[in-house]
Amino acid sequence: MKKILVIEDNTEVRENLEEILELSGYEVSSAEDGKLGVEVALNNPPDLILCDVMMPQLDGFGVLNILSKRSQTANIPFIFLTAKAEKADFRRGMNLGADDYITKPFYKDELLAVIETRLGKSEKMRKQFDKTETGLTAFINEAKGYEALQKLSDEKKVKSFRKRDTVFEEGDYPRNLYFLKSGQVKVYKTNDDGKEYIIDIVKDGNFFGYLDLIKENQHSESAAAMEDSEIVLIPKEDFFRLLHINRDVASQLIKMLADNVAEKEDQLLRLAYDSVRRRVADAIILLSEKQTDGKISILRDDLARIVGTAKESVIRMLTEFKEDGYIEIKDGLITIKNIERLKNMYI
Repeated sequence: MKKILVIEDNTEVRENLEEILELSGYEVSSAEDGKLGVEVALNNPPDLILCDVMMPQLDGFGVLNILSKRSQTANIPFIFLTAKAEKADFRRGMNLGADDYITKPFYKDELLAVIETRLGKSEKMRKQFDKTETGLTAFINEAKGYEALQKLSDEKKVKSFRKRDTVFEEGDYPRNLYFLKSGQVKVYKTNDDGKEYIIDIVKDGNFFGYLDLIKENQHSESAAAMEDSEIVLIPKEDFFRLLHINRDVASQLIKMLADNVAEKEDQLLRLAYDSVRRRVADAIILLSEKQTDGKISILRDDLARIVGTAKESVIRMLTEFKEDGYIEIKDGLITIKNIERLKNMYI
């Protein structure tokens, strides 16, 4: 049963709304002013919020402004109820992130239709999409269901890159969000001496190049194909429409990006605090997880750049791991023989 929170200072209107919603199969909670409404929403987040605009202590705009900045309530569909129909109020509410606007007095059928529509769209955008081009297309098609997002490009450009081809370079101005359809891409930085440090290896089904795009800065990193790859290019303008126009769409997009951010943060923490031996082990485990067959094909120079140490140190660690029975090396390919021992080895 979907939960709806009604925030309305007029007792007669509030009780009427409660009755309509309960008879329509919704679980209803209510609050008689904006301040109390915020407390109720934060303590027991509903599936949708109906909120009056003009209220004592805290008006509807203030309620939306507060709830949109809290992680537990930021993605809840929010519908304004008001007796005022001026365009300025409508625009202000939408700019703050409201999903819809109903003018009092309203018809029961109109109210329920708006609620059902918003709950349905929110449910669709919260579902998980496969990390494939098909999943990406499904996500964009769902996003196009929102009127403000109907101008998203009908065709995404898919570009092929050969092994070692540059995708973008440090200092370039971002023009696209990149989605790896197939292959592998390394994201790296180059120091003043021209040496590379690989900070991420992107596998198929993942986005990259978005942090500087969001910041609207020049790329602070470079990216190049580690093998023949196909990359979906999502224009900058489409990316910002997805990110800023609708909260449900933005929430799903952020979830799709978040895995990459968390993995990158973990990698940097390991680089800062772990021993070379531990870092080499973690890098091998990470690379193994990115392979469908578990066999790791990587230049020792690139592995050294991931670990942040000299190539010679990496080769020495690999030799030790092989002698200890953690890994097998054949024709340059690395295969983990005992992942639990590698994860829990004595440092």
